[in-house]
Amino acid sequence: MNTDRQPLIQLEGIIKRYKNLTAVNGVNLAVYPGEKLVIIGPSGSGKSTLLRSMNFLEEIDAGVIRFEGREAGYVHRHGRLHLDRQQVVCPLRAEIGMVFQHFHLFPHMTVLGNVMEGPLTVQKKPVPEARAIAYDMLAKVGLSDKRDVFPATLSGGQKQRVAIARALAMRPKLMLFDEPTSALDPELVGEVFDTIHALADEGMTMIIVTHHMGFARELADRVIFMDGGVFVAEGTPQEIFDERMQNERIRTFLSRII
Repeated sequence: MNTDRQPLIQLEGIIKRYKNLTAVNGVNLAVYPGEKLVIIGPSGSGKSTLLRSMNFLEEIDAGVIRFEGREAGYVHRHGRLHLDRQQVVCPLRAEIGMVFQHFHLFPHMTVLGNVMEGPLTVQKKPVPEARAIAYDMLAKVGLSDKRDVFPATLSGGQKQRVAIARALAMRPKLMLFDEPTSALDPELVGEVFDTIHALADEGMTMIIVTHHMGFARELADRVIFMDGGVFVAEGTPQEIFDERMQNERIRTFLSRII
């Protein structure tokens, strides 16, 4: 990865605590435009919390988040960090799309309505423009024929692809995927991974948390192993999965999951 360019997103000393638990402990990270970063590690290691912090869904206790070189999302008052005003944070969230383990679709809206919702309510786009964007995004994920149905009629894989289309409708510069296939039956996993692969081929910058090591190996430019709220090791897929960096913790984790 060419690091001569400015990082798209940069984390400096990120700390997130829940009472006596430090879920993310002093993490530093720079992700560059077009990079595909995969974060792996055991459950409870802080991966999902870190992703949610990047999208400002979790408020950090210390550190700096920079997006496109500018400090983003927080203001300093009385010596403490505070999440910025919603009119500042909401546009940032639009730039940093996120897809969750569970789909969070609006059950009372059609597929088309779900995908149009962000452009309409957050970006205040006129209905014809929002509809055109939604058509394009549903075509991108292969679900043009499902636009007038309700989420309850869809398979899990289709619901997740709608969730991806909904995030893409905001035209984000960065996509975060938090275990996007963990709620799916095994036979439905492939269609979601195919959609993510297609986005990667288009040059989308993405950070993916996953337990699917084969997917991580084939997609990632860089893999980070996270445990106990810190980055234990990072490297190319070959370094992490083949050489395993002589790290006993990684070897034990991979032996249980592969």
